[in-house]
Amino acid sequence: MGRLESVSTTIAERAWCVVVPHHPRGAHVARHRLADELESLVGADRLADAAAIAAELVGNAVRHAAPLPGDVIRVAWRLLASGDLEIRVTDGGSPAGPQMRVAGPDAIDGRGLTIVAALADRWGVERDGLGQCVWAAIA
Repeated sequence: MGRLESVSTTIAERAWCVVVPHHPRGAHVARHRLADELESLVGADRLADAAAIAAELVGNAVRHAAPLPGDVIRVAWRLLASGDLEIRVTDGGSPAGPQMRVAGPDAIDGRGLTIVAALADRWGVERDGLGQCVWAAIA
């Protein structure tokens, strides 16, 4: 009598995390590190969107939020088993929290979260006693 064997396939998640300075160059570091790590794993358009999202979220953290201890910001991204790509930027928080603004055509800033919302399928903010995490996901 033969034995029936079950074989299951699991798609592993892949995750990366980098700590960048709470300084404008932190956005550059995050964007390039993300692009280097994901270049062979996602398509060019999706990679460009992910790099832009990471840069916007880090730039917003530098401009509007306190740093984490050590004067840094934590940037993490992961490819989920569903195929989604999630980007998370964690900082020391801000009194008002992240908010989308309406920027006039001549404004030199104020478009960061509008850009994130346009490129991501969903985004949000999580807060805890240590700070805040702004995340975005690309399906």
